[in-house]
Parts: sequence; C-alpha cells; structure tokens
Amino acid sequence: MGDPSGVGPEVGVAAYAAMGGYAGTHPLRLVGDADIFLACGAIKSAIEPIAVRAVRKPGKADPANGPAIVAAIDHAVHTALEGYAAAVVTAPIHKASLIESGFGFPGHTEYLAHLTGAPRAVMMLAGGGLRVVPLTIHVPLSSVPALVTREAILETARIVLVALARDFAISHPRLAIAGLNPHAGESGALGPEEGKTIAPAAEVLRAEGHNVIGPLPPDTMFHAEARAYYDAALCMYHDQALIPLKTLAFWEGVNVTLGLPVVRTSPDHGTALDIAGSGKADSRSMIAAIEMAAAMADARAR
Repeated sequence: MGDPSGVGPEVGVAAYAAMGGYAGTHPLRLVGDADIFLACGAIKSAIEPIAVRAVRKPGKADPANGPAIVAAIDHAVHTALEGYAAAVVTAPIHKASLIESGFGFPGHTEYLAHLTGAPRAVMMLAGGGLRVVPLTIHVPLSSVPALVTREAILETARIVLVALARDFAISHPRLAIAGLNPHAGESGALGPEEGKTIAPAAEVLRAEGHNVIGPLPPDTMFHAEARAYYDAALCMYHDQALIPLKTLAFWEGVNVTLGLPVVRTSPDHGTALDIAGSGKADSRSMIAAIEMAAAMADARAR
C-alpha cells in the first residue's frame, strides 16, 4: 500500500488493472487497508486486507497512518517468507511522516533487512538497459569519502554479483566499479581514494574470479558503448548512480533490494503528494517494478 496519502495505492490499482491481475503466471494481490484500495477503484477480490486501518487524505501524509503502513509491509514480507507469495512490490512511503510515527528505520531497505534477518541489504536501481548500485545512499556528500572503504566495496560487490546470477539469470555477471573523484582520481592528482581503496578492492574481486572492471571515470562509463561492457555498475554515492538511471528511464525505473531471502522491488519514485488523488499519477514505474519482481522470482525458481 505504501503511504495512503500518496500515489502508491492508486498506481498499484492502475497497474493491477493494466496487467489484468497477473504478472506472467503470478496472480497479483493488493496488500493494505481494503477501504483505501476500494476508494482508488480496486475490486474487492484483488485485495489482501490487513486489520490495521488507515485514513486516506490525498496530499497530506499523516503519522497516524504509520502502523497501517508498517502492517502492510509486515504482512507482505511474511507471506513471501512463508512461501505463499513469489515476491513483494512496495509502494512509496513518506519517510519523514513514518519516522514521526515512531518507525525506527531510515526507509524500506533497512526495515526489510531487519524483517528478513538479512545481514546486509543493497539497493539497486534498474531501467533503460542500466543497473546501478550506490555504495552510499542517503548521507551527505561530505560524509561519502570516509564511507568508501575496501570492506564496504567488497561486501556490496559480492552481493551484487550473486544477485545478477541468481535474480537476473546472468551466468557470467560483469561488474563495473566507478571512481569517486573526477577522472577516477587522475592517478592520484585529483584524490587518493581510487589508488588506496577502490582499485585494491577491485583487484581482490578479480582474484576471486569475478569479472570486474574499474575504477572507471564516472563521466564516461554510462554512454551506450560503455554500458555494453558490464551488467551492473557499482557507484560510490547516491547521485552518481541515480542521475544516469533517471536520465535513461525516468518513468520506468525500478528500485530492487538485493541480498534478501525474498524478492522485493518498488517503483523508482516517491509518494508524489502534490498530485495524489488528482488522477495524474503515472503507473509505468509500478508496472515495471511488478514485471521485474515476477521475472526475478522466476529466475530464482529455476
């Protein structure tokens, strides 16, 4: 359901209708407050209801809806963990409102890791023929260099490489690693991180038998010819990853959580409170997220 005051419920209902209630062979279910979905035009048989009630006030996120939002996530994830669902697709949450309600996590990714017992969850954005993974996510740019460690790169890269094989059926996955500084540090003239941290981590991965290239200059690794040489790019910070992804696939981008025992995707947009309830919400990213979740579930089942 996501935040009932945002566009999540309506794009979920629109996606369900557009897809005829199925993603491939997988029947779809809308998880959340039944009245919220019915108000958005859903049919009753499509809804997997939760007991916790919410109030839909389009455009006005309400911390009082926090328990219902969390209950919907819990229900969906536990259904998948128990084997009754092939995948979970989450609609956007309003982080500030949810945290104000007492939610103790920065966002979906961290909470899903907690729910599933995963030691580390990794965020991937996919769309437009590109898959990107930001090593650091919602932190100030000034904090990024200290967080770019060899251990973080190795741990994240290994999760990505496993997921490319398991979830995307890529038999010999190829990973590109971006540099942190302009021109990948220009041999140390523009920064030390590439030589001291990023390149040594890439060497370790290659020694383990992985197909890894980098550190690459970030400004030349996302054009079409460069993208042909890798299946995913590990970037050092949020905007380095998301700017090229959203340029290529603004309406069809998908957020994927790697490293979980369940498949989880979400549309690559927020709650869009400014247009919630207006009928202007675009369901393409939600449809792409559902289709990708189904494809990943099928890949895991092979």
